[in-house]
Amino acid sequence: MNKVNKKDIIGVTMGDPSGIGPEIILKSYIHPLINKMGIMVIGDYKILEKCAEKLKINSFTLNKIEKTEDFIQSNTVLNVLDMDLIDLDEFQPGKVQIACGNAAFQYVKKAVELANNKQIASIATAPLNKEAMHKAGHNFPGHTEILAHYTNTKDYAMLLYDAKLNVIHVSTHVSLKGAIEQLKSERVEKVIQLADNYMNKIVKRKPKIAVAGINPHAGENGLFGDEEINIINPAVKKMKDLGIDVEGAVPPDTVFLKAIEGNYDIVVAMYHDQGHIPLKLLGFHSGVNITAGLPIIRTSVDHGTAFEIAWQGKAKEDSMIEAIKLAEALGK
Repeated sequence: MNKVNKKDIIGVTMGDPSGIGPEIILKSYIHPLINKMGIMVIGDYKILEKCAEKLKINSFTLNKIEKTEDFIQSNTVLNVLDMDLIDLDEFQPGKVQIACGNAAFQYVKKAVELANNKQIASIATAPLNKEAMHKAGHNFPGHTEILAHYTNTKDYAMLLYDAKLNVIHVSTHVSLKGAIEQLKSERVEKVIQLADNYMNKIVKRKPKIAVAGINPHAGENGLFGDEEINIINPAVKKMKDLGIDVEGAVPPDTVFLKAIEGNYDIVVAMYHDQGHIPLKLLGFHSGVNITAGLPIIRTSVDHGTAFEIAWQGKAKEDSMIEAIKLAEALGK
Protein backbone atom coordinates (compact mmCIF):
# COMPACT_ATOMS: atom_id res chain seq x y z
CA MET A 1 0.00 0.00 0.00
CA ASN A 2 1.23 3.49 -0.84
CA LYS A 3 0.68 6.95 0.50
CA VAL A 4 -1.17 9.25 -1.90
CA ASN A 5 -0.52 12.91 -2.56
CA LYS A 6 -3.23 14.85 -0.75
CA LYS A 7 -3.80 16.96 -3.85
CA ASP A 8 -5.32 13.85 -5.47
CA ILE A 9 -7.74 12.98 -2.64
CA ILE A 10 -11.46 13.19 -3.38
CA GLY A 11 -13.39 13.91 -0.19
CA VAL A 12 -16.73 12.06 -0.29
CA THR A 13 -19.17 13.30 2.34
CA MET A 14 -21.34 10.51 3.75
CA GLY A 15 -24.61 12.48 3.66
CA ASP A 16 -27.40 11.72 6.12
CA PRO A 17 -26.36 8.51 7.89
CA SER A 18 -29.94 7.20 7.94
CA GLY A 19 -30.37 7.70 4.20
CA ILE A 20 -28.87 5.87 1.23
CA GLY A 21 -25.56 7.75 1.39
CA PRO A 22 -23.58 5.08 3.24
CA GLU A 23 -24.94 2.36 0.94
CA ILE A 24 -24.19 4.07 -2.37
CA ILE A 25 -20.70 5.04 -1.22
CA LEU A 26 -19.89 1.47 -0.26
CA LYS A 27 -21.39 0.09 -3.47
CA SER A 28 -19.44 2.65 -5.53
CA TYR A 29 -16.16 1.51 -4.04
CA ILE A 30 -16.74 -2.03 -5.27
CA HIS A 31 -16.23 -0.73 -8.84
CA PRO A 32 -12.60 -0.97 -10.07
CA LEU A 33 -12.77 2.46 -11.71
CA ILE A 34 -13.58 4.05 -8.34
CA ASN A 35 -11.41 2.07 -5.94
CA LYS A 36 -8.33 3.01 -7.98
CA MET A 37 -8.94 6.66 -7.09
CA GLY A 38 -7.93 8.48 -3.93
CA ILE A 39 -11.29 8.29 -2.14
CA MET A 40 -11.64 9.48 1.46
CA VAL A 41 -15.08 9.31 3.06
CA ILE A 42 -15.82 12.14 5.49
CA GLY A 43 -18.34 10.67 7.88
CA ASP A 44 -18.77 8.12 10.67
CA TYR A 45 -16.64 4.98 10.56
CA LYS A 46 -19.02 2.91 12.67
CA ILE A 47 -21.99 3.79 10.42
CA LEU A 48 -20.16 2.61 7.30
CA GLU A 49 -18.98 -0.47 9.16
CA LYS A 50 -22.53 -1.31 10.27
CA CYS A 51 -23.94 -0.67 6.77
CA ALA A 52 -21.27 -2.83 5.12
CA GLU A 53 -21.99 -5.63 7.59
CA LYS A 54 -25.75 -5.42 7.01
CA LEU A 55 -25.39 -5.44 3.22
CA LYS A 56 -22.61 -8.06 3.27
CA ILE A 57 -20.14 -5.84 1.43
CA ASN A 58 -16.73 -7.34 2.15
CA SER A 59 -14.57 -6.89 -0.96
CA PHE A 60 -12.53 -4.19 0.80
CA THR A 61 -11.76 -3.06 4.34
CA LEU A 62 -12.45 0.27 6.03
CA ASN A 63 -9.48 2.28 7.32
CA LYS A 64 -10.35 4.74 10.11
CA ILE A 65 -8.16 7.85 9.97
CA GLU A 66 -8.05 11.15 11.85
CA LYS A 67 -6.26 13.34 9.29
CA THR A 68 -5.49 13.32 5.57
CA GLU A 69 -1.83 12.54 6.27
CA ASP A 70 -2.94 9.07 7.43
CA PHE A 71 -4.54 8.29 4.05
CA ILE A 72 -3.40 5.00 2.51
CA GLN A 73 -3.87 4.30 -1.20
CA SER A 74 -5.11 0.79 -1.94
CA ASN A 75 -7.98 -0.57 -4.00
CA THR A 76 -8.83 -2.93 -1.14
CA VAL A 77 -9.01 -0.17 1.49
CA LEU A 78 -11.59 2.61 1.83
CA ASN A 79 -10.29 5.44 4.00
CA VAL A 80 -12.78 7.03 6.40
CA LEU A 81 -12.05 10.35 8.10
CA ASP A 82 -14.02 9.50 11.22
CA MET A 83 -16.00 12.36 12.77
CA ASP A 84 -17.72 10.06 15.29
CA LEU A 85 -20.99 11.99 15.53
CA ILE A 86 -23.60 9.22 15.69
CA ASP A 87 -24.61 7.12 18.71
CA LEU A 88 -25.43 3.68 17.33
CA ASP A 89 -27.71 2.92 20.29
CA GLU A 90 -30.07 5.70 19.17
CA PHE A 91 -29.56 5.40 15.42
CA GLN A 92 -32.40 4.26 13.14
CA PRO A 93 -31.94 3.84 9.37
CA GLY A 94 -34.65 5.43 7.23
CA LYS A 95 -35.80 7.96 9.84
CA VAL A 96 -35.55 11.75 10.12
CA GLN A 97 -33.26 12.29 13.11
CA ILE A 98 -31.75 15.47 14.51
CA ALA A 99 -28.39 13.81 15.15
CA CYS A 100 -28.20 12.65 11.53
CA GLY A 101 -29.16 16.08 10.20
CA ASN A 102 -26.39 17.64 12.26
CA ALA A 103 -23.89 14.99 11.20
CA ALA A 104 -24.62 15.46 7.50
CA PHE A 105 -24.09 19.20 7.89
CA GLN A 106 -20.83 18.74 9.82
CA TYR A 107 -19.45 16.36 7.18
CA VAL A 108 -19.95 19.01 4.49
CA LYS A 109 -18.49 21.76 6.65
CA LYS A 110 -15.40 19.63 7.31
CA ALA A 111 -15.02 18.83 3.61
CA VAL A 112 -15.11 22.52 2.71
CA GLU A 113 -12.48 23.23 5.36
CA LEU A 114 -10.20 20.58 3.89
CA ALA A 115 -10.75 21.82 0.33
CA ASN A 116 -10.19 25.45 1.32
CA ASN A 117 -6.90 24.39 2.94
CA LYS A 118 -5.85 22.40 -0.15
CA GLN A 119 -5.86 19.14 1.81
CA ILE A 120 -8.17 17.49 -0.72
CA ALA A 121 -8.55 18.10 -4.45
CA SER A 122 -12.33 18.03 -4.69
CA ILE A 123 -15.58 17.10 -2.95
CA ALA A 124 -18.32 14.67 -3.96
CA THR A 125 -21.37 14.72 -1.71
CA ALA A 126 -23.91 12.04 -0.84
CA PRO A 127 -27.45 13.32 -0.13
CA LEU A 128 -28.51 15.07 3.05
CA ASN A 129 -32.05 15.51 4.33
CA LYS A 130 -33.16 19.14 4.60
CA GLU A 131 -35.81 18.44 7.25
CA ALA A 132 -33.33 16.68 9.51
CA MET A 133 -30.70 19.37 8.94
CA HIS A 134 -33.17 22.16 9.75
CA LYS A 135 -34.33 20.35 12.89
CA ALA A 136 -30.68 20.27 13.92
CA GLY A 137 -30.59 24.07 13.64
CA HIS A 138 -28.73 24.43 10.34
CA ASN A 139 -31.16 26.50 8.29
CA PHE A 140 -29.64 26.30 4.84
CA PRO A 141 -31.83 25.48 1.82
CA GLY A 142 -29.39 22.77 0.74
CA HIS A 143 -25.82 21.75 -0.07
CA THR A 144 -25.30 24.58 -2.54
CA GLU A 145 -25.95 27.30 0.01
CA ILE A 146 -23.76 25.64 2.67
CA LEU A 147 -20.86 25.45 0.25
CA ALA A 148 -21.32 29.05 -0.87
CA HIS A 149 -21.47 30.27 2.74
CA TYR A 150 -18.29 28.52 3.87
CA THR A 151 -16.34 29.56 0.78
CA ASN A 152 -17.61 33.16 0.90
CA THR A 153 -19.02 32.80 -2.60
CA LYS A 154 -21.71 35.22 -3.83
CA ASP A 155 -22.09 34.24 -7.48
CA TYR A 156 -22.83 30.55 -7.89
CA ALA A 157 -25.32 28.28 -9.64
CA MET A 158 -26.54 24.70 -9.60
CA LEU A 159 -25.43 22.81 -12.70
CA LEU A 160 -26.92 19.40 -13.44
CA TYR A 161 -24.69 17.25 -15.63
CA ASP A 162 -25.57 14.10 -17.55
CA ALA A 163 -24.31 12.50 -20.75
CA LYS A 164 -27.66 13.27 -22.38
CA LEU A 165 -28.48 16.75 -21.05
CA ASN A 166 -26.84 19.54 -19.05
CA VAL A 167 -28.74 22.28 -17.24
CA ILE A 168 -27.71 25.26 -15.11
CA HIS A 169 -30.16 27.27 -13.02
CA VAL A 170 -30.73 31.00 -12.61
CA SER A 171 -32.68 30.26 -9.40
CA THR A 172 -33.20 27.09 -7.40
CA HIS A 173 -34.61 26.93 -3.88
CA VAL A 174 -37.16 29.72 -4.08
CA SER A 175 -40.87 29.70 -4.87
CA LEU A 176 -41.98 29.99 -8.47
CA LYS A 177 -43.39 33.42 -7.65
CA GLY A 178 -40.07 34.40 -6.12
CA ALA A 179 -38.13 33.14 -9.15
CA ILE A 180 -40.15 35.42 -11.41
CA GLU A 181 -40.05 38.45 -9.11
CA GLN A 182 -36.30 38.15 -8.49
CA LEU A 183 -35.31 37.63 -12.14
CA LYS A 184 -32.60 40.13 -13.14
CA SER A 185 -30.48 40.53 -16.27
CA GLU A 186 -27.32 40.62 -14.15
CA ARG A 187 -28.08 37.20 -12.71
CA VAL A 188 -28.84 35.71 -16.14
CA GLU A 189 -25.54 37.12 -17.42
CA LYS A 190 -23.59 35.59 -14.53
CA VAL A 191 -25.17 32.15 -15.03
CA ILE A 192 -24.39 32.24 -18.76
CA GLN A 193 -20.76 33.00 -17.87
CA LEU A 194 -20.67 30.14 -15.35
CA ALA A 195 -22.15 27.78 -17.95
CA ASP A 196 -19.54 28.85 -20.49
CA ASN A 197 -16.69 28.36 -18.02
CA TYR A 198 -17.72 24.96 -16.67
CA MET A 199 -18.82 23.40 -19.93
CA ASN A 200 -15.55 24.49 -21.51
CA LYS A 201 -13.79 22.33 -18.87
CA ILE A 202 -16.10 19.41 -19.51
CA VAL A 203 -16.41 19.34 -23.30
CA LYS A 204 -12.91 20.80 -23.88
CA ARG A 205 -14.10 23.36 -26.43
CA LYS A 206 -16.26 26.46 -26.72
CA PRO A 207 -19.71 25.29 -25.58
CA LYS A 208 -23.03 26.06 -27.24
CA ILE A 209 -25.46 27.55 -24.72
CA ALA A 210 -29.23 27.97 -24.89
CA VAL A 211 -31.12 30.24 -22.52
CA ALA A 212 -34.69 29.17 -21.84
CA GLY A 213 -37.52 31.65 -21.62
CA ILE A 214 -39.48 31.86 -18.41
CA ASN A 215 -42.92 32.23 -20.02
CA PRO A 216 -44.81 29.90 -22.39
CA HIS A 217 -43.39 30.21 -25.91
CA ALA A 218 -40.71 32.52 -24.43
CA GLY A 219 -43.39 35.19 -24.08
CA GLU A 220 -44.53 35.14 -27.73
CA ASN A 221 -43.21 38.70 -28.29
CA GLY A 222 -44.85 39.98 -25.14
CA LEU A 223 -48.20 38.25 -25.54
CA PHE A 224 -47.60 35.93 -22.55
CA GLY A 225 -45.21 38.07 -20.54
CA ASP A 226 -42.42 40.59 -21.05
CA GLU A 227 -39.58 39.09 -18.96
CA GLU A 228 -37.89 37.81 -22.12
CA ILE A 229 -38.03 41.24 -23.78
CA ASN A 230 -36.94 43.25 -20.77
CA ILE A 231 -34.61 40.90 -18.88
CA ILE A 232 -33.52 37.68 -20.61
CA ASN A 233 -32.90 38.80 -24.20
CA PRO A 234 -30.76 41.82 -23.21
CA ALA A 235 -28.62 39.54 -21.03
CA VAL A 236 -28.17 37.07 -23.89
CA LYS A 237 -27.17 39.84 -26.30
CA LYS A 238 -24.63 41.23 -23.87
CA MET A 239 -23.00 37.83 -23.40
CA LYS A 240 -23.06 37.15 -27.13
CA ASP A 241 -21.28 40.47 -27.69
CA LEU A 242 -18.57 39.24 -25.32
CA GLY A 243 -17.96 36.24 -27.56
CA ILE A 244 -19.97 33.57 -25.77
CA ASP A 245 -21.82 31.16 -28.07
CA VAL A 246 -25.30 31.65 -26.61
CA GLU A 247 -28.86 31.80 -27.97
CA GLY A 248 -32.14 32.83 -26.37
CA ALA A 249 -34.61 33.24 -25.10
CA VAL A 250 -35.57 29.84 -26.55
CA PRO A 251 -39.12 28.60 -25.85
CA PRO A 252 -38.84 26.31 -22.80
CA ASP A 253 -41.15 23.66 -24.26
CA THR A 254 -38.66 22.88 -27.07
CA VAL A 255 -35.23 23.93 -25.77
CA PHE A 256 -34.49 20.67 -23.95
CA LEU A 257 -35.42 18.58 -26.98
CA LYS A 258 -33.05 20.69 -29.08
CA ALA A 259 -30.32 20.17 -26.49
CA ILE A 260 -30.58 16.37 -26.43
CA GLU A 261 -30.60 16.42 -30.25
CA GLY A 262 -27.16 18.03 -30.09
CA ASN A 263 -27.94 21.67 -30.84
CA TYR A 264 -26.71 22.86 -27.42
CA ASP A 265 -24.25 21.65 -24.80
CA ILE A 266 -26.17 23.18 -21.91
CA VAL A 267 -29.45 24.94 -21.18
CA VAL A 268 -29.75 27.89 -18.79
CA ALA A 269 -33.01 27.22 -16.94
CA MET A 270 -34.85 30.04 -15.21
CA TYR A 271 -36.06 28.16 -12.12
CA HIS A 272 -35.71 24.87 -10.23
CA ASP A 273 -38.35 22.64 -11.81
CA GLN A 274 -37.83 23.97 -15.33
CA GLY A 275 -34.37 22.40 -15.30
CA HIS A 276 -34.83 19.54 -12.86
CA ILE A 277 -37.83 17.88 -14.50
CA PRO A 278 -36.20 17.11 -17.88
CA LEU A 279 -32.85 16.22 -16.29
CA LYS A 280 -34.39 13.80 -13.79
CA LEU A 281 -36.61 12.29 -16.48
CA LEU A 282 -33.56 11.50 -18.62
CA GLY A 283 -30.89 10.84 -15.99
CA PHE A 284 -32.39 10.26 -12.55
CA HIS A 285 -29.83 7.58 -11.65
CA SER A 286 -26.87 9.04 -13.55
CA GLY A 287 -27.19 12.82 -13.21
CA VAL A 288 -24.56 14.78 -11.27
CA ASN A 289 -25.03 18.06 -9.41
CA ILE A 290 -22.15 20.57 -9.72
CA THR A 291 -21.95 23.83 -7.79
CA ALA A 292 -20.56 26.21 -10.41
CA GLY A 293 -18.79 29.36 -9.27
CA LEU A 294 -17.13 28.01 -6.12
CA PRO A 295 -13.36 28.35 -5.57
CA ILE A 296 -13.36 24.59 -4.89
CA ILE A 297 -14.61 21.62 -6.92
CA ARG A 298 -17.86 20.06 -5.71
CA THR A 299 -20.04 17.45 -7.36
CA SER A 300 -22.97 15.53 -5.95
CA VAL A 301 -25.53 12.87 -6.63
CA ASP A 302 -28.69 14.32 -8.12
CA HIS A 303 -31.17 12.57 -5.83
CA GLY A 304 -32.28 12.59 -2.23
CA THR A 305 -31.83 10.43 0.85
CA ALA A 306 -34.58 7.95 -0.15
CA PHE A 307 -35.35 6.93 3.44
CA GLU A 308 -37.98 4.47 2.20
CA ILE A 309 -35.27 2.18 0.75
CA ALA A 310 -32.30 3.12 2.95
CA TRP A 311 -30.04 0.33 4.17
CA GLN A 312 -32.00 -2.32 2.25
CA GLY A 313 -29.56 -2.95 -0.59
CA LYS A 314 -31.95 -1.40 -3.13
CA ALA A 315 -30.26 1.96 -3.79
CA LYS A 316 -28.48 2.46 -7.11
CA GLU A 317 -24.94 3.83 -6.96
CA ASP A 318 -24.80 5.11 -10.57
CA SER A 319 -25.07 8.82 -9.72
CA MET A 320 -22.50 8.51 -6.92
CA ILE A 321 -20.06 6.89 -9.33
CA GLU A 322 -20.58 9.64 -11.90
CA ALA A 323 -20.19 12.33 -9.22
CA ILE A 324 -16.87 10.85 -8.07
CA LYS A 325 -15.60 10.47 -11.64
CA LEU A 326 -16.46 14.08 -12.44
CA ALA A 327 -14.96 15.33 -9.16
CA GLU A 328 -11.69 13.66 -10.12
CA ALA A 329 -11.75 15.01 -13.69
CA LEU A 330 -12.51 18.58 -12.63
CA GLY A 331 -10.02 18.44 -9.76
CA LYS A 332 -7.05 17.86 -12.08
